[in-house]
Formats: sequence, C-alpha cells, structure tokens
Amino acid sequence: MSSQKTASNGNINVAIDGPAGAGKSTVARKVAEALEYVYIDTGAMYRAVSWYMIRNDILPEHVEEVEHHVKNLVIDLVPDAGGQKVYCNGEDVTTVIRSLEVTNVVSLYASIESVRTHLVQNQRQMALRKGVVMDGRDIGTTVLPDAEVKIFMTASVQERALRRFKELGDSFDITLEQLEKDIANRDKLDEEREISPLRCSEDAIVLDTTHMSIPEVVETIAAYCRAARDGENRS
Repeated sequence: MSSQKTASNGNINVAIDGPAGAGKSTVARKVAEALEYVYIDTGAMYRAVSWYMIRNDILPEHVEEVEHHVKNLVIDLVPDAGGQKVYCNGEDVTTVIRSLEVTNVVSLYASIESVRTHLVQNQRQMALRKGVVMDGRDIGTTVLPDAEVKIFMTASVQERALRRFKELGDSFDITLEQLEKDIANRDKLDEEREISPLRCSEDAIVLDTTHMSIPEVVETIAAYCRAARDGENRS
C-alpha cells in the first residue's frame, strides 16, 4: 500500500488488477458501491476503442491509422442503475463491447502505445479527486502507481473460464474448453506485451479468488480499503 496522503475529503484511490476473467469488473463495481466511491472500468475503455476500430475496418497492425483515430475518440463511463453505461462518441456501446469479436482482439489494440497513452491520461485525470476504484491490467503499476490500496485478483484458468462461460450463457456458441484456451492465450498476450504488461505490483495484495464467492471477495477488499482509509486519515 502506498503512503500517499488522501485527498482533503478523506478518500483514497483503489487499484484492482488481474488477468482476464478474474471477475475484476464485477468486484470493483461492488467495492465502489460499498465505499460510495466512483467505479472506473478501464477494460471497457479499451474494449470501446477496439469496437470502434473493428467497426471502421482499422486493423491493429495499421498503427498509424489507429493512432490517428484514437486521438479523436470520446469515451464516457456513465453510472447507471444496472452498473455502468459506456459511450463511444455519444453512442451506447455497453453491450456490443462484450462480444467475442471484441474480446478476441482487445489485447492487440491495447498493446499499441498511442492507445494506452491516450487512455491512461484520461484515467489519471478521472482519479485526481480521489475516491476512485479502478480495475484493469496495469492500474497499480502504470496508471495509478500511488494508489493507497492495490489488489491483484487472480484465479485458476479453469475457474476463470467457467465464470466467463456462465456469464455468456446461451448467447454465444462457444465451449468451455475453447474459453480455457482463449483465456490462456489472453494471459500470454497480456503478460508478454511490451507496453504496460500484466504484472503484479510489488506492494499489491495478492488475492486468489478461485474458491471465493463474489460477496467474500468484495468484503475482503472493502475491509482492506477501510483500514487504509482510516489509517491515512489518522496520520
């Protein structure tokens, strides 16, 4: 945990990192609700970029074209009764960015330096006032290295695939075995990319959620956050 002081309102920032399918988004959103903080789904921002590029036939290997377009993208995360709405240039893309088509290429676009630079600047701006729970792949190491609480959520590949399989339900024609392969491949891509690879911050709390329920994970992280917030406010 960082020794950085809290904002004048007593709030802290929380970084939750981990591999694909670890349940970061669900947990981060619920932790934010428990703490009455703002939830920022950075993965949704990268998915929105990927969706836009797919829609406009811009391949990830066309780096200069990607760079040109990403600079003009406006991505908004809007709190909603159902969780959070994601808008790309004013269009609601909340559902479409979760498609397998986007999932299968998001790591490729996220590895482009200009994409990460643009989105990281936006994410840091969002966190300036504190009271933010942010999840992703490199929040504790790159985006918010001074976050007061850093959590690295993980689980076995088999468990993560099962969770994603249940989440997709009958809406996608894919087997559990294929999901396991996809997630393992996603891990490899995230860990080996040159720009902000997936790695655990040295001062992060590692939380293996393989055998934990969502409420258990949420309460565990929220307890760490309350302890850090109380400790910072007394210092």
